[in-house]
Amino acid sequence: MNDSFLKDAFVYLLAAGVLVPLFHRARIGAVVGFIAVGALVGPHGLGRLADTLPLVRFVTISSPERAAPFGELGIVFLLFLLGLEFSTARLWALRREVFGVGCLQVVFCGVPLALGAVLVGYPPGVALVLGSALALSSTAVVSQLLIDQHRALAPLGQLVIAVLLFQDLMVVPILLAAELLTGNAPDVLTLAALALVKAVGAVALILVAGRFVLAPLVAAAASTRSRDLIMAITLVVVVGSAAVTHRAGLSSALGAFLAGMLLSETAYRHQIEVDLEPFKGLLIGVFFVTVGMSVDFAVVLPRLGWVLGGVACILAVKIVFTYAAGRLMKVAPPAAAEAAVLLAQTGEFALVVLALLAASGALPRADAGVLIAMVGLSLAATPFLARLGRRLGRTLDARLNDNLAAPAQSSAEGHVVIGGFGRVGRMVADALEEEGVAYVALDNDPRRVAEARVEGLPVYFGDAGRAEMLERLGAERATVFVVTLDAPNAAERMAGAVRQHWPAAAIIARAKDAEHAHRLSALGVVGVIPEAQEASLQLAARLLTQLGLPDEVVAARTERARARIEAALGGVRSQSGQGI
Repeated sequence: MNDSFLKDAFVYLLAAGVLVPLFHRARIGAVVGFIAVGALVGPHGLGRLADTLPLVRFVTISSPERAAPFGELGIVFLLFLLGLEFSTARLWALRREVFGVGCLQVVFCGVPLALGAVLVGYPPGVALVLGSALALSSTAVVSQLLIDQHRALAPLGQLVIAVLLFQDLMVVPILLAAELLTGNAPDVLTLAALALVKAVGAVALILVAGRFVLAPLVAAAASTRSRDLIMAITLVVVVGSAAVTHRAGLSSALGAFLAGMLLSETAYRHQIEVDLEPFKGLLIGVFFVTVGMSVDFAVVLPRLGWVLGGVACILAVKIVFTYAAGRLMKVAPPAAAEAAVLLAQTGEFALVVLALLAASGALPRADAGVLIAMVGLSLAATPFLARLGRRLGRTLDARLNDNLAAPAQSSAEGHVVIGGFGRVGRMVADALEEEGVAYVALDNDPRRVAEARVEGLPVYFGDAGRAEMLERLGAERATVFVVTLDAPNAAERMAGAVRQHWPAAAIIARAKDAEHAHRLSALGVVGVIPEAQEASLQLAARLLTQLGLPDEVVAARTERARARIEAALGGVRSQSGQGI
């Protein structure tokens, strides 16, 4: 084995075992610690003194390029573990956030950043690629923070991950545009079509293989009760999936995430998480060290003002326009603000694009060095941005609650609590008003709440999945809870919160489909209305009436069909949609 390799490994492990804990004791996050260590022990830090002070060679990393693949492997493991927290159903439920908020975020941030690059003096083509690359955020850093804070499955975490997934899909067109600037891709249409086919094929291959090959393979390995074999199969799955998407031009992290998501529904996910956790921690640290080593102080220090000013401009642009993208897609202001601040940094993919442009001569190497320093500094700032974003989100949440007249404590008794005041929630409220039944409603759309309050309706801003919000509405004295929230995960959170804190409460919930109905029923919801099936019954009944059948015949046939649906749902109660 090469002595240089052993020496580099020793320096890294020394940094991970000694220096990073010191940063932690000083209340500086591991991400900042690893980046700082990389800048210190890399070729542009102490490495510059190696020729004059030979002993320095023993505490510096001489070959950053050799460590880079291990760092990329750390990102792959991180995203695989994140995928284990998700499922295909959960990802499908996030499609609006992925293709809505994610798309708007990339466009809204990429365009002003590209215009800024044009104003600085870059050609339009280079500016467009730079703006698009800088618009993307760091999957590695943000995902790690969400996992550490146990917020990956929280509403904010799901929103942020949805945006990051769309950004991973943008890797192909941005790399394609960068290749065009290098002059290595003369046939644009053919190259674009080929890239699209390869990307779709890679994702389809992983999804099909995961459904019919991965799960049975892991089950077979588990049946041997050999942890070594389970580990080997898991590593094959992780690295193989990453290789497939990387080969197709997509992010390798996306392939690992999809593989983890497909294994999340198996009985072995927790064992896999435990086995891979140590690898993930060490290898992701290698990645951050390599980011620090890419900062060339000889280039940066004379231009420090440009670096700091550039970072400030990038952060400001991304915060403002990411917030705008979220609000345009009706994300609540607190969540939109926190997500915008958390996604403000530039991502590791920008380093790849900068290296490609610099190697081709499309971007001067000195400029590339300054931009790389900006990327590294913004990555290091992410933990501080996360704390700022959380504080901002809480402040906006409290202010909105005050502005929208959230009650200090409701004294109502025997009332109905409605979660969600959209189309369905409004119909429920109208039915209750006609019968003289008191109700109070929660919704997280401030515009919808403001409109309702103008009409004098008892609707308040807040998260219906939080027990403390429900408690302020007199939940312990409520007759029944009605869940009409659009998002399936939000509906399940509200049902779970009610069942956990008020076990005897009656809950009626709207379900998107049969699968959602089963999940709500498992949470203890006594009345589940699968809206797709109920709408079909009402449509069929109206058709039979139009064809001239007597009302009593139509009613009897509708009830028989409803009974068959209930039986097919395994006892989940499908009630009539009257008033809902």
